[in-house]
Amino acid sequence: MVKGMATQETDVVIVGAGAAGSVFAAILAEAGKDVLILETGPARELDDLYSSQLWARKLKWAEPYVAETNPADSLGFNFNAGRGVGGAAVHHYGVWPRYHENDFNMQTQFGQALDWPIEYEDLRPWYDRVQADVGVAGDAEAEIWRPPGEPYPLPPVPQFPHGRILAGGFEKLGMNVAPVPVAILTRPYKGRPACIWDGWCDAGCPTGALANPLVEFLPRARQAGAQIQVDSHVTRVLTDGKGQRASGIEYYDANGKRHEVRAKIVVLTAFNVENARILLNSSNGGDGSLANSSGLVGAYLMSHPTVIHSGLFEEDTQNHLGITGGQIINQDHFKKNEGKGAFGSRQWIGGLALKPNDLLGIGMSRIDIIGKDLRPFMQRAAKKIAQIVAITEDHPLRENRIELADQKDAFGFPLARIRYQTSPDGMGLWQKAAPEGLEIMKAAGAVEAWHGPKVAQHILGGTIMGSDPAASVTNSYGQAHDVDNLFIGGGGLFPTSSAVNSTFTIHAVAMRSADYLVKNWSGITA
Repeated sequence: MVKGMATQETDVVIVGAGAAGSVFAAILAEAGKDVLILETGPARELDDLYSSQLWARKLKWAEPYVAETNPADSLGFNFNAGRGVGGAAVHHYGVWPRYHENDFNMQTQFGQALDWPIEYEDLRPWYDRVQADVGVAGDAEAEIWRPPGEPYPLPPVPQFPHGRILAGGFEKLGMNVAPVPVAILTRPYKGRPACIWDGWCDAGCPTGALANPLVEFLPRARQAGAQIQVDSHVTRVLTDGKGQRASGIEYYDANGKRHEVRAKIVVLTAFNVENARILLNSSNGGDGSLANSSGLVGAYLMSHPTVIHSGLFEEDTQNHLGITGGQIINQDHFKKNEGKGAFGSRQWIGGLALKPNDLLGIGMSRIDIIGKDLRPFMQRAAKKIAQIVAITEDHPLRENRIELADQKDAFGFPLARIRYQTSPDGMGLWQKAAPEGLEIMKAAGAVEAWHGPKVAQHILGGTIMGSDPAASVTNSYGQAHDVDNLFIGGGGLFPTSSAVNSTFTIHAVAMRSADYLVKNWSGITA
């Protein structure tokens, strides 16, 4: 400790106030623990959110900088990550399907990828509990692919012309559709208002209809006494000198002053890239990084290779109505071993609410149209365009990883660098989806249809869980194999990616971990 430096003390220090961190904070604070959350970004409340495309970009601007070695196959860090209280979950779209049973045992069942150290049934109670806490809307019976679980607490999202037209295309091809399950309120719930279907989810939801950390778990944490400290840039986990016990964390404030927090339990719930960087910059008492006896901190980085299809129709699609996440879902292609070629799952979501421009806007759907041709296209597409998106499964490859870069941050610590290339199966699944989407659009009645390039949705892996300490970083509760009072939360724990949006599962895994920590507190902190 630097002489004269004030040291804070707490039961639990949580790094990151996003999806996983907010769940840990609520559960632990409600159990009577002193909880301090350190967030690298600014403070944020619902009143700070604005329905603006410029604001949507601001929410996605993540720090610190992350370098990518393969820009041609980018993970889109700034699109997927977040910064500030609420983290990336402030700008997520609330699409909350569950992972399927066969996502958890791919190595055992198919000889592919990796196994989770848990089965779907181990996580099912927390899926049910989380959806009751935040309010998930959907139709469980219509989702013929849905794993077992309690029905959704809220009725499904409404279907506007955009969704109805696209549903017709799926049905003509013999494909099933259901209302997309979303953590967005279709009627008032627990004092929060229903959605007004204006399609501004991408910029954050100021009404509180969309479940993000600002509306459920952070308010619960604060009410139970948890403290949130912003502009706190965590650089390392501190240890007992042997790397066997975490003693706290080191952080720098907005003025560049160094501080320490001493804690009985350290929980890393920053974005998965930053969690790995913190561990790689921390010491195990020797020369190595922390919690890394397996050599897998940073490894098995994954994403969801994604393709967006657009179509122009004769009728008014009313594409401005609804939610950014869409209106309908299809998971007919979720069986891992169907057909030949690329192995894994994929899903379709249709009826995404659209804005004229910016990252996911109508203009960006045809970046090849410029100059005098752009205006007539925009005038036509503003009322006639419709979109579907295919999300496909990536596979865990050890060589896809987060590592330390040569460049350093403002405090002298190496930044993160991503080495990534889409897995061959992930690329193959994308190549299956690309032509199929055009068929769906034409079956729906599109007079013109096209698709965009491969993009990446969600970033997973980097601190995977597992039963074998030699082949994973944590156990099934996110507890580091090497440091038993160090816990990790978030999508970095996932050994496989599935083909569904990850935020619901991040919440469920974090709640299971937090419950375990509460029940085993005395043994872990002894």
